[in-house]
Amino acid sequence: VQLQASGGGLVQAGGSLRLSCAASGSIRSINSMGWYRQAPGKLRELVAVVSTGGTTAYADSVKGRFTISRDNAKNMVALQMDSLKPEDTAVYYCQAVVQLYYRAGNFQYWGQGTQVTVSS
Repeated sequence: VQLQASGGGLVQAGGSLRLSCAASGSIRSINSMGWYRQAPGKLRELVAVVSTGGTTAYADSVKGRFTISRDNAKNMVALQMDSLKPEDTAVYYCQAVVQLYYRAGNFQYWGQGTQVTVSS
């Protein structure tokens, strides 16, 4: 299973970016997909997550500014980030909890990370 993320970059404060992530491989189903971020010297933290049914959850710090969406048919998840702040600067990782064709259970996979830098 591979998660390929794209869409990071440099933006000024108040600007917007959209991250996308596509999952591929021997995936029978995906339970949840989400985005995490890790700033220098800090622990990785949850940004937003979306279930198969579309239920979403957000970190308090991004509520009202970020929107997570999912395309179940394409195994894709996106994160629309608006009103960006310098404190949003981090490496963003997509994550998926999946069920496989060839092995029972739920498994967590991570994308390679994409840098988001917000200048003041």
